[in-house]
Amino acid sequence: MAETCVQYLFKTENDLAKPGFEGAKYVCSPPLRTEEDQQALWEGLIDGSLSSISTDHCPFNFEGQKELGRGDFSKIPNGMPGIEDRMMVMHHHGVGGGKFSLERWVEITSTNPAKTFGMYPRKGIIADGSDADLVIWDPDKVHTISAETHHMNIDYNIFEGMEVKGMPDIVFSAGRLIVDNGEFKGKVGDGQFVRREAITDVL
Repeated sequence: MAETCVQYLFKTENDLAKPGFEGAKYVCSPPLRTEEDQQALWEGLIDGSLSSISTDHCPFNFEGQKELGRGDFSKIPNGMPGIEDRMMVMHHHGVGGGKFSLERWVEITSTNPAKTFGMYPRKGIIADGSDADLVIWDPDKVHTISAETHHMNIDYNIFEGMEVKGMPDIVFSAGRLIVDNGEFKGKVGDGQFVRREAITDVL
């Protein structure tokens, strides 16, 4: 099984070369590479060579954290934020861009990650006996991604200004409403530890 992170599909080494110290926002491991490498990753998602799309979600602020590397590249905290935008950008550019089907989008963002982590079929599928973790998706809602409106506790967004079509509308976790029209409805402590099982199936 193999995966890639969402940033590698949209950012390249050119972002590292942005003027001033802006490139520090895009420092991660492994580093961003070329547009040709980026295209190869898209092809891997399309042909099944890559089984899932993830994010390391490292919410280091630019001010006070990424800036620790001014004058010494090795001190820049590695990683980028992306958990909040992963589903939207992959739906917009993958499904909306005609690269793969809606079913494949669900597979690489939900079903296969659940299998990888030994949580399937409790997670990653809508079925009797599975947890009622559901996202009601509005495929027509348009949104412009920005640090000014995102919910992540970080002062920048790597997709700043990107307009996407398709957004989560309602989210249920174990059958409980936790998000409604962008507003968090859950409670601290509602989460539950899920012990992973040994993986017996290949993806």
